Amino acid sequence: MNGASPLLTPELARLLDSNKLATVATIGSDGLPRQSTVYYARRENRIFISTLGDRVKARDIERQGWASLCVRGSEPPYPSATFSGTAVVRSTEIGEPTALVMQRIADADEPPEAQGDDALAAVGRVLIEIVVERVAALSHL
Repeated sequence: MNGASPLLTPELARLLDSNKLATVATIGSDGLPRQSTVYYARRENRIFISTLGDRVKARDIERQGWASLCVRGSEPPYPSATFSGTAVVRSTEIGEPTALVMQRIADADEPPEAQGDDALAAVGRVLIEIVVERVAALSHL
């Protein structure tokens, strides 16, 4: 993955890059938090999640424009941090970041060939993009 933003120290960038599963939190239409486990990829201070456009997390983000991602390391002492900020659901120019997420899902050395927006739309895929504006709940870092 690319370098870290000033907010993302090398240690935080390493935590994001060395894990591929996290919990994304959004705010439901009832005002209550909603969480789901997701695969993700990072480029600088942006976190990408590929999902289906009809998922509630995508609808929550379209309505609220915010999300957070909690990442926990898989080795003791299980470091963790929560990354939050402005979030959008994108349906254009999503091929390359979607391929980065798919690379992490497949645990591949290289990303697969990026699909075009039309091909991704045909199967209902969209891309959630979170701009990391805040880092909180740091533990064992």
